[in-house]
Amino acid sequence: MPDTKKKQEDAVLILADGNVFYGKAFGKIGTTSGEICFNTGMTGYQEVFTDPSYSGQVLIMNNVHTGNYGVMPLDVESDSVKIKGLIGRNLEENYSRLMASGSLQDYLVAQGIVAIEDIDTRALVTHVREQGAMNCIISSDTSDVEALKRQLADVPDMGGLELASTVSTKEVYHLGDPNADIRISVLDFGIKRNILQCMVDRGAYVRVHPAHTDAATLDAFDPHGYFISNGPGDPSAMPYAVSTVQELLTRQKPLFGICLGHQLLALANGISTFKMHHGHRGLNHPVKNLITGICEITTQNHGFGVDPEAVKNADNVEVTHINLNDDSIEGIRLKDRPAFSVQYHPEATPGPHDSRYLFDQFLGMMRN
Repeated sequence: MPDTKKKQEDAVLILADGNVFYGKAFGKIGTTSGEICFNTGMTGYQEVFTDPSYSGQVLIMNNVHTGNYGVMPLDVESDSVKIKGLIGRNLEENYSRLMASGSLQDYLVAQGIVAIEDIDTRALVTHVREQGAMNCIISSDTSDVEALKRQLADVPDMGGLELASTVSTKEVYHLGDPNADIRISVLDFGIKRNILQCMVDRGAYVRVHPAHTDAATLDAFDPHGYFISNGPGDPSAMPYAVSTVQELLTRQKPLFGICLGHQLLALANGISTFKMHHGHRGLNHPVKNLITGICEITTQNHGFGVDPEAVKNADNVEVTHINLNDDSIEGIRLKDRPAFSVQYHPEATPGPHDSRYLFDQFLGMMRN
């Protein structure tokens, strides 16, 4: 493809701790803000950008080049880009994949996403790892640093934010074969498309419900089990969801939660969650299954975690998976009910498939 890169406008990135970085504009010209976080994946950027769990966040792509294989309609996890902004070293306008439908630049403009490139992302990621997650602001339409700092001061912190209902489906919908032998009621807090596909591929018929759906409505589908989805925001700001999960657990039917669903299962059993220093986001996090002793490479995207001290005091909860980098809790199961959850993403569209067995486990529990 010929080099068609246009002359770029200047852009500025400001962190809540006062650090200022200058770069070049990419995507939409404008201003955006949110909590800064980083992803270490080298591929799968379009799947990452459309993951609803990134709602409210400005994303650093730690890989040196992003956009060099373009974009495709199939490479998405939801109906739109969910990140608030993008930071990169080299955000590529030109692309090499012949089957791609367009460039990253055109895609971000169409989706209304403000981005900045020519940033030393390795230095920036190191700073975030050391100082922790914080809010930031990107602007390509003004260079008034003091005015942007005042605007940044008004951005709410992620802790305490309920964001799941903003990305959840507004209407009930179905996927799979209506004549399937397994029916699953899904509670959508920002579910990724491939999670649903992994259940459908294993012979399930799923009904997906909005975030504020009550247990009686989920039961109206006469499901064999329940799925509690991933999503953005602070799980402790979702008492409505915790109450629903608690009621579902009384049904004694299989229940599986991923990411936010994992945290909600913990909260439903009296186990607290906490805001992590900078979260886990990437395609290469090592996790050990304590039941089998087998290790798996996982895809992760979460800024909150389950409190390990609180788990110790929960008699009916068993830790099933731990992160080998920091010993954080990656999976739990209940001893007295057929319910389990993991913090990571076994559907792993842009990453490893080591953890797909969890869907087999879930479907097996319902068939048995």
